[in-house]
Amino acid sequence: MMDIDRPKIEGSVAVGDGRRRIGFAEFGSATGRAVFWLHGTPGARRQIPTEARAFAAENGVRIIGLDRPGVGSSTPYRYRDVAHFATDLEMVADSLGIAEFAVIGLSGGGPYALGVAHAFPQRVVAAGILGGVAPTVGPDAVAGGAMRIGQLAAPVLGVAGAPIGKVVSTVLSVARPVADPAISLYGRLSPQGDRELLSRPEFRAMFLDDLLHGGSRRMAAPFADIVVFSNDWGFRVPEVTVPVRWWHGDRDHIIPYAHGEQMVAMLPDAKLFTMHGESHLGALGMSIDIITELLAVWDQPR
Repeated sequence: MMDIDRPKIEGSVAVGDGRRRIGFAEFGSATGRAVFWLHGTPGARRQIPTEARAFAAENGVRIIGLDRPGVGSSTPYRYRDVAHFATDLEMVADSLGIAEFAVIGLSGGGPYALGVAHAFPQRVVAAGILGGVAPTVGPDAVAGGAMRIGQLAAPVLGVAGAPIGKVVSTVLSVARPVADPAISLYGRLSPQGDRELLSRPEFRAMFLDDLLHGGSRRMAAPFADIVVFSNDWGFRVPEVTVPVRWWHGDRDHIIPYAHGEQMVAMLPDAKLFTMHGESHLGALGMSIDIITELLAVWDQPR
């Protein structure tokens, strides 16, 4: 595995009643404008492109990647809905001395990013969604995509997700040499855009580093995400008033491009950036453009 920049600070913060913790990894400037980066499903706190890490260090930006419950340094916990996560992120922000911030959510991190923006419109200056999951139930539901299968599996995962995840975690923990071939296999089975991205050494290194430092430890967490996404999110998409910028590949094989179009149409202040020829992971190769766009929104009068 090639060497990549390590986090400047890495640890965990007490949340909830103080008996739970949320893990974090911080990159860039400790005093710069803060951007919370919410990983995909599966993923962990280090699922942040090396280009974004370097850009943050060179431009005075503070990027904080978070482990969701049950991943890496975070305590296992099941949220009642997507909106419930927002109070945990707020406590992390308060503990790190962050008053206002932008938030980025990749894929499964997208719903949580929108939930944070909905809960704290006075603190969230902008939200960036990268191929984000859409609601599957209620008036904002968008049909199709991988979550159609997730919806069918949710009742089983609600009961058996933890023991299944424990078995998968055990396999991964003793099979480190399997991790890199697994990334290669995913790339070979993916459309051209994702295949090309995963052929780049820096992205392979990022995914491997993230997997070995958090994502492989508690694989029940992705199943918990699926269960939460399959229920009512606890807020309506049109109620998110914070500026949202949405990036979506028009060849996304996991979350269809039409989902991005429909979500942006429901959001009061949103703009869709179409990534032509790209699939689900394409936005990771545009991380500098994404951060730059969110900072430009930050600079506009609120």
